[in-house]
Amino acid sequence: MSLTFLLPLILLSGWLSSRLFHHLRLPPVLGLLICGLLLGTLGEQVWPVALVELEPFLKTFALVVILLRAGLGLRRKVLNQIGRTALALSILPCLLEGSLLTLLLHFFFHFSWPVAGLTAFMLSAVSPAVVVPAMLNLSEQGYGKKNQVPTLILAGASADDVLAITLFSVCVGMATQPEFHWLHSLWELPRALILGILPGIAVGLLLAAFFHKNHQRVRATEKTLVLLMVALLLVQAGEMMHSAALLGIMTVGFILLERAEPVAHELAAKLSKIWIFAEIMLFMLIGMKVDPQIALRAGPAAIALLCAGLLARSLGVWIATLGSPLTRKERFFCVCAYWPKATVQAALGSVPLALGIPGGETILALAVLAVLFTAPLGLFAIRIGGPKLLDLSEIEA
Repeated sequence: MSLTFLLPLILLSGWLSSRLFHHLRLPPVLGLLICGLLLGTLGEQVWPVALVELEPFLKTFALVVILLRAGLGLRRKVLNQIGRTALALSILPCLLEGSLLTLLLHFFFHFSWPVAGLTAFMLSAVSPAVVVPAMLNLSEQGYGKKNQVPTLILAGASADDVLAITLFSVCVGMATQPEFHWLHSLWELPRALILGILPGIAVGLLLAAFFHKNHQRVRATEKTLVLLMVALLLVQAGEMMHSAALLGIMTVGFILLERAEPVAHELAAKLSKIWIFAEIMLFMLIGMKVDPQIALRAGPAAIALLCAGLLARSLGVWIATLGSPLTRKERFFCVCAYWPKATVQAALGSVPLALGIPGGETILALAVLAVLFTAPLGLFAIRIGGPKLLDLSEIEA
C-alpha cells in the first residue's frame, strides 16, 4: 500500500469517524481510536516504509501542537493561585500508582524489581494527548473557571508525565546495565527538569522579543510556522540530552503569553486549527499500533492490576487536592481526569521487548490493555463529568 493512498485514507476515515462519534454525543477521540484499531487490522506489514519512518515525527508534531496550546493558556497569576496543588498533582498520583503497581507486578507477575518498576511507571503515565485537549475545550466553554480546574489539571498532568518517563528510564537502566546503581539516578529528575525548562525559557524570551518587534511585518501563519519548527528542534535537543522537553515546550507558550500576549492569542488560534489535522493523525496512529489480540493475552489479572493502579492514582489525586479551594465535585472531576492513558503507553510499551528485557511480551500486552481500557473510560468520565461537576462561568470577552 502506497503512502499517497494510506495517508489520505487515515485522514478521511479519521475525520468521518470523529464526526460520527460527535453526532452520537460520544468523544470524537474515541472514534479515532476505534477507527485506527480497525485500520490496524490490515497489519503493520502493509504500511509503506515511508509511513513507518514518518510515524514518530507525526506523533511528536501532534504532541508539540497540543503542549504549545496548553502553554499559551497558562497565566502566571493563575499558576501562582494553583501552584501548590498543581505540584502535588504532578507527584503524588504518579508515585502512588507506580509504587503499588511495582509491588503487584513483583509479587503476582513475578517480575524482578527493576522490570516491575519500569512497567509500573510506564503504565502510570497519564495521557497529555487525551487530557490537554479535553481541558482546553472545557476551559473555552467556561467550565471550572472559578477555581481554575482545567488549568490545574493541565499543569499537573504534564509534569506527571515527566516524572513517570524519568522513573521509567531509570528502571530501564537498572534492568539492562548490571553496573547501574540507583544512587546514580537521584540527579536524573532535577537534571531533566532543569535541562528541559531552561531552554524553554530562553527560546520563549527570544521568540517573544522577535514576534513583538515584527508583529506587523510577520504574518500570524509565519509566526506559527517558526514556533512549531523551533519547538520540534527543542524536542530533538531534549532527546539528545534526556531532558524534560515536554515541559520546555509548555514553557515556551507560557513565556509568549506573558511577554507578547497579542501574538500569543494569534498563535493559539492558528494552533487550534492545526490541531484538527494533528489530532486525527495522533489517535489514528495510536489505534493502528494497538493489537487487541496482544491485550487479550494479558487476561483478567491484567484488568485487576490496572484497576488497582487507577484506585491508587485516584487516592493520590484526592490527597493532592486536600486543603485546596476546590469543591468535592471538582476534586472528584480531577480524579476522573487523571484516568486516561494512551500516548506514553503507545510509545514506550514495546521498548522493553525491543531491549530483550524478560517479560517484554507481557509488558507490551499490559500497555495495549491500558490504552484500550483507560482511554475510553477517562474520555467518558471527562465528557460526562465536566458539565455535571464543574461550575459554568461567563466567558470573558
